[in-house]
Amino acid sequence: MSENQEPQKQFAIQKLYIKDASFESPSTPQSFVYKKWEPKIDLNLTNEHKQAEGDSYEVELRLTVTVSMEGQTLFLIEIHQAGLFTLAGFSDEERRYLLGSQCMNILFPYAREFISETSVRGGFPPLVLQPVNFDALYQQHLQRKKAEQESAETRTRVN
Repeated sequence: MSENQEPQKQFAIQKLYIKDASFESPSTPQSFVYKKWEPKIDLNLTNEHKQAEGDSYEVELRLTVTVSMEGQTLFLIEIHQAGLFTLAGFSDEERRYLLGSQCMNILFPYAREFISETSVRGGFPPLVLQPVNFDALYQQHLQRKKAEQESAETRTRVN
């Protein structure tokens, strides 16, 4: 490779796996007596990543879904869907985007399928989560970070 050539970019999935998962149904069998199924669904979604070795990164999508009716928790499903990804030849900005958005787009369908299957195995109707726009969430994250930095800089100048 000559000096003016950029390194070749590589983005690859090495492994997809569940790091942690749980199902709780604290109200059974009473939770099966509802005649009309109109649950309140609370979704908590977080993610994190860390460098594993060399150009490998472990990326983890954490979903917690709590389903309740009339103030009573019917069931709770939690999954930490993870993956090991190779990211080589990217700038820091590109790598942060891939880890914070594109890897999440890869992991989410696996977590969504697990949640749907687990709700059925728990005796409830399938819980099908709507798609998530991880690109938009990543952009919101960048805007929040920028606003926090600007606020911190303003406070430093004032003091």
